[in-house]
Amino acid sequence: MNPPAANSPEKRKPVAINMRADSKKRDLIDMAAALSGSDRTSFILDAACKRAEEVILDQRVFVLDEADFDAFEQALQASPLKTNDRLRALLERPSRWT
Repeated sequence: MNPPAANSPEKRKPVAINMRADSKKRDLIDMAAALSGSDRTSFILDAACKRAEEVILDQRVFVLDEADFDAFEQALQASPLKTNDRLRALLERPSRWT
């Protein structure tokens, strides 16, 4: 069996993330963490990672000229989901991070 690659999750070591917050925000986070059955660190990391993924996904930009945009619209209107079972299954599958 080969050892894990240097950049694999098995080799990654936790790194510190330091922050300051006022007591009201800390208490709010602690209450929400407790209600969700989590500790403060896990709660903050989970919330921050979910938000980071949303921001990254929202930044996907397609720049098309008018002809390419028209072709793109026509392709969307053709509804490939009606005829492509594999594509439909892919789009109906939950994302990896949810």
